[in-house]
Amino acid sequence: MSSLEQADDRGAKKELRKEHPSGWLYLTQHDAIPILVDALLDLPPNREFNKTEFAEHAGVTRQTVGNYTDLLIEVELIEEVPNTSPRRYRVADSDAVRELFELNSALNSVGE
Repeated sequence: MSSLEQADDRGAKKELRKEHPSGWLYLTQHDAIPILVDALLDLPPNREFNKTEFAEHAGVTRQTVGNYTDLLIEVELIEEVPNTSPRRYRVADSDAVRELFELNSALNSVGE
């Protein structure tokens, strides 16, 4: 296979991944998501927050948080706190969050 054919094959595979992303790729294809997830990992358990508080904690704008709130809810990383006005959120009690914290712990322990 020529180098041109290999490059075409790699490009086709990359496009296929984008068309049918894994959950990880779906989540991380958004530039701000790694920063927001990192900030979620740093919150105390059961800590409630509004978009402004979360933005300040993450070091991003409120608009950035607003742009990705629905996605974070969709993938069960955060959940709305019922009966709050203005709307408040918290880290979700979900399998995705438990696995995320486990992965983060494993990554943090590498090299210790």
